[in-house]
Amino acid sequence: MTRAWLAIAGLAGLICVAAGAAAAHVAGDPRASELLRSGALYGLVHAAALIAVATMGERRERVGLALGVAGWGFAAGIVLFSFSLFALALTEIGGFARVTPFGGVALMIGWAALAISAGRRR
Repeated sequence: MTRAWLAIAGLAGLICVAAGAAAAHVAGDPRASELLRSGALYGLVHAAALIAVATMGERRERVGLALGVAGWGFAAGIVLFSFSLFALALTEIGGFARVTPFGGVALMIGWAALAISAGRRR
């Protein structure tokens, strides 16, 4: 499980850096540039959080439910939130905007689960 989280974090980091760079070079479309910037920021922050969760999981005998929910919440949130913003910016297909809130909820679930995991005994 932790290897999958690290792989997702690595790929997300790569894509988010590329999106951030693209945002700096999108001329004439401030909306697309802002969507790319927002997706990159949230994606990178949560890729780092996912690395932290993976590291925590490696240090334990068993990942546990709360930490598992945190990891998968961050992973799903990155894909649904950041990548839907990237798709919206690049295609202007409004349907992608409907996915973004689900990603935001997944990210919030990840943070809540991480907090719960911190309060539990090993």
